[in-house]
Parts: sequence; structure tokens; C-alpha cells
Amino acid sequence: MDAELTARLRDICMALPEVTERPSHGAPTWFAGGKKSFVQLWASGHHADDFPHLWCAGLPGAQEALTGSAPDRFFRPPYVGHRGWIGVRLDGEVDWTELAELCADAYRAVASARLIALLDDAR
Repeated sequence: MDAELTARLRDICMALPEVTERPSHGAPTWFAGGKKSFVQLWASGHHADDFPHLWCAGLPGAQEALTGSAPDRFFRPPYVGHRGWIGVRLDGEVDWTELAELCADAYRAVASARLIALLDDAR
């Protein structure tokens, strides 16, 4: 399951403009413009959260909206939650369309204006 999750998430993230991937803290992580991380995958869990999940940057208000409306699927992750990042559980039925939208929003949350313009032009 780890390899499948990683491959599917990689396809989603690498489809965005000028994204790079490299490990960060032992987990596959995707960076906008090679500089700012926007998605990190914990396919085997992380610390007390021993279920597959990812952390992604959130647009303003997204963390509160998602964790408030679906706390069984979304959570405030450690270390980055105070910056509005969103934890997304991947141990149930994954809505890959929704996940792709969350990843695109995460990209928008950290990307430069130039990269966002490239994203908008591609859509």
C-alpha cells in the first residue's frame, strides 16, 4: 500500500508546475519551485499517528473548515499545524479527486505568484 500511495500522490504533485520531490525527515515531500514544501506523505504513519496520512499546506481557513466538518478524515498535524497545514487520513476510502484538489490548494498556499500563474494557465 505504501508504494501505491506514494505513486499516486507523486503523479498528482508532479503534475503541478516546477515541482520537485525529495525526502524530508524520512518522508517523501513535494516542493513548489524546488523550495517550499506543500505536501508530505507519511504512508506508514508518523509518531502517535500510526495510520497512513499526509500533511499539506492549507489556504486560509481551510484547516478549520475541514477539521470541523470531517474530523474523522482531517486533523491538525504536529509541527506544522500551527501554520494552517492539514492532516489527511489515507487509511480509508481515498477520494483521489478531492485529494488532487487539496494538493493544488496546498501548492497555491506556498507557491510564488509566477508559479500560480503557470498553474492557472495550465488549467
